[in-house]
Amino acid sequence: MVVAALQLLRSPPVPAAKHRILWGSKILQDPPTVTHAEAMAEDDRGLFKWLSNVDKFGFCFISGVPATPEATEELSRRIGFLRETQYGTFWDFTSDLAKGDTAYTTLALGAHTDTTYFTDPCGLQLFHLLEHTGGTGGATLLVDGFYVASILKELHLDAYELLSTVPVPTHAAGEPEALYTPSTRQTPVLKHEDGVLVQVRWNNDDRSVIRNLKPDQVEPWYEAIRLWYKLLSSPDSEYWVQLSPRLLTPILPSSCGTVVDNHRVLHGRSAFTGKRRMCGAYTGMDEYRSKLAVLSERFAPDPVTADTAARASVNGRSVWHPAL
Repeated sequence: MVVAALQLLRSPPVPAAKHRILWGSKILQDPPTVTHAEAMAEDDRGLFKWLSNVDKFGFCFISGVPATPEATEELSRRIGFLRETQYGTFWDFTSDLAKGDTAYTTLALGAHTDTTYFTDPCGLQLFHLLEHTGGTGGATLLVDGFYVASILKELHLDAYELLSTVPVPTHAAGEPEALYTPSTRQTPVLKHEDGVLVQVRWNNDDRSVIRNLKPDQVEPWYEAIRLWYKLLSSPDSEYWVQLSPRLLTPILPSSCGTVVDNHRVLHGRSAFTGKRRMCGAYTGMDEYRSKLAVLSERFAPDPVTADTAARASVNGRSVWHPAL
């Protein structure tokens, strides 16, 4: 079993991974962006462009979003119905410690993915800075976890294999009414399917006591997460951007919303002062993939399935569609 798993990790990626575009800090020169008008247009072409960017890069900015929670929620629902968690369905919050979570503080947050303590971590996260007054700081941090993993695999294969096989216990216990832990032990930092990396699951603040290590794995595992963190926090990996409801720049014109693939891109922020008001929501990975698949059929159809749909179809969809 172990030998087979390691052989799977060493095998070359299958074609399903080819559409990904890995990136580091230099993406600041031309980050994937769509306008709010494009994303909200009735013909859905802008929505397809938006979700295609997320599919390729793991994130996308949406420029020109009105700085209101109503506009942000309407934008979120363009993807699909929202996923309710212990933080609600749509969140609108400041650093008032209303919830037992570091997001509700002014502290710096290192690169992390959200809801690692769920059996099925949330898929997409959309967040939008509505207000920041009376202070400074609060820059947004984005890191491509797949890019960092590719470097770790190239330079430290043994560490990569440990992070791909050792389950990491996690929990959320900040609220008196909640105590979340995954119902599966299949929770390594790096999750693979058919030899392809499909998910990064990392939040050091939510990590519980490690209890699945053999004695001879303890020091190598902690060395592995040291190497992982060193690469995550490298200037080559970190993309920092100062978002503002009123900031106008050539690259990010006006108020920007941000969508990240929570299974791939880690996010964080620098410490800040003053009042900083954020809002946003989660969408499930299945809802996002469904919307992207339907839009792909309309705007970038596979020629074979499109041709066969004319002769054998269900609801206009080819019976030879890859998903059927």
